[in-house]
Amino acid sequence: MAKVELKQPIVDAIAAQVKNAKSAVLVDYRGLTVEQDTELRKQLREAGVVYKVYKNTLMKRAFEGTDFSQLDKHLEGPSALAVSSDDVTAPARIIVKFSKKADKLEVKAGIVEGTYYDAAAIQELSEIPPREELLSRLLGSIQSPIANFARVIKQIAEKKEGGDGETAAAETAEPAAEA
Repeated sequence: MAKVELKQPIVDAIAAQVKNAKSAVLVDYRGLTVEQDTELRKQLREAGVVYKVYKNTLMKRAFEGTDFSQLDKHLEGPSALAVSSDDVTAPARIIVKFSKKADKLEVKAGIVEGTYYDAAAIQELSEIPPREELLSRLLGSIQSPIANFARVIKQIAEKKEGGDGETAAAETAEPAAEA
């Protein structure tokens, strides 16, 4: 069997990963200790991010004809690929945070929803909170004015029901007298 035939399944696997990917970050992992690499892989796996080391030539072949071919210029030296099909910012967020304590880990570049980002842009992207947090912030900002509006309407309704205020006080005092 020819070497190309043996490598084709790997190329196909990489191509399948990036086909459904929302984002991918390419890193140079040279200099990481085994413990650091294990910890990084664990954090990425828990976030649903696939992280693998591939030969650069195989990644280039898998990236052909896709948005990920923009990463070809960074495929020199040891390269690992972190791919997410769910959370757009997860690979960048986890890798950049991890690189702060493991300074040997170097971000090369990334692709997020078809757009190329260099290492500096990946750094900025990593500061965006996870989707769930953004949605809860949005929901909170939507609910706050509605809740305030509801309170105001309730107060207006209570004033109108009470009329001059003495009737409302008398009504609330009666149940207390019966008890």
